[in-house]
Amino acid sequence: PIEEQEVSKSGIIIPDTAQEKTQLAKVIATGDGRITDDGKKQPMIVKQGDTILFGKYSGTDVTLDSEDFLILKEDEVLGIVSK
Repeated sequence: PIEEQEVSKSGIIIPDTAQEKTQLAKVIATGDGRITDDGKKQPMIVKQGDTILFGKYSGTDVTLDSEDFLILKEDEVLGIVSK
C-alpha cells in the first residue's frame, strides 16, 4: 500500500490512530493468472508497476523481512489508477 501524508493541507498533523487505511497500492508482483471453470487460463489484467485502487477491507496483510505487503485477488481490485 502507498503511505498517505501525515499532515493535512492546512498544516494539521494527523495522528496514526485517526488515519484511514490507504486504498491505493503499487503492484509489486503478480501471478500467472487463474484457471476458469472450463479449464482455460485467464491472464492477469494488472501488471507489475501499476497503481491500483482496492476496497477498504480487501486483501490480507503480510510482513516479510520487516516490510509490509498486501495480498489481493484480482477481483478485489476496483481499478487501475495509472500504468
